[in-house]
Amino acid sequence: MSDLLQQKLQQFNLGMVWLDAENKVSAFNDIAWQILSVAGEQTLGVSRGALHGIDIVKLHPEKAQDKLRELLKNSESTNCPVKSPPPVTMMINIPDRVLLIKVSKMFDPEGIKGTCMVFYDLTDETTMPQSPIKPGIQNAELRQLKKIPIYRANRLILIDLDDVAWLEASDHYTWITTVEGRYLSNLSLADLETRIEPKVFFRCHRSHIVNLKFVKEIDRVGDNHHLLLEKIQSAIVPVSRKRTADLKSLLGLP
Repeated sequence: MSDLLQQKLQQFNLGMVWLDAENKVSAFNDIAWQILSVAGEQTLGVSRGALHGIDIVKLHPEKAQDKLRELLKNSESTNCPVKSPPPVTMMINIPDRVLLIKVSKMFDPEGIKGTCMVFYDLTDETTMPQSPIKPGIQNAELRQLKKIPIYRANRLILIDLDDVAWLEASDHYTWITTVEGRYLSNLSLADLETRIEPKVFFRCHRSHIVNLKFVKEIDRVGDNHHLLLEKIQSAIVPVSRKRTADLKSLLGLP
């Protein structure tokens, strides 16, 4: 991680939420309140003063709920109070935030008493500035990503989109391939697709998005097509039959 990013992380205001044994909100600090209160109003129609006692999972977008449940489940440890899973990055539409979330179970001599959830808001570090809302349009466009956050080996890495050659879905996660290597992102391919430039990043297959700047060749074997990429010798990216014509059009091929 760069020294600049380290400094920014030290300056970040932490959002903190205390959950009871049933993962219901029991307390939070002002940073968490600012984000969760919007979530409550948008997803549940709950006023800002009525967040206490609400299941924390229900305050997140439906696509993120299973991932958050798994995070809360995996944080349980009956043997070691300090053991907890690595942070999960989530793209939260409340309003369009990118959060790095860490959870830890809280113990006393009698056992688990609840959960402490801590998060960094990485939105400004990972997305383009938000466009002004145009007259007559109620909602602003989604903030486009400029970097993809990755957490690996206890380090937060922000991968520049220009360095990303290929995205591959893996259940609710995504493999990010660059010239430097492969990284597993906790963001889903669907989450990423809505916030990257479609003229540069092309959905060539239901499980694959390719950066057209890296495409070296379209290879054909029988009725199947796949892409060969610049600087990544082992990469073979499949192209679905339905997307072949669109891909050739974007690349200016007959």
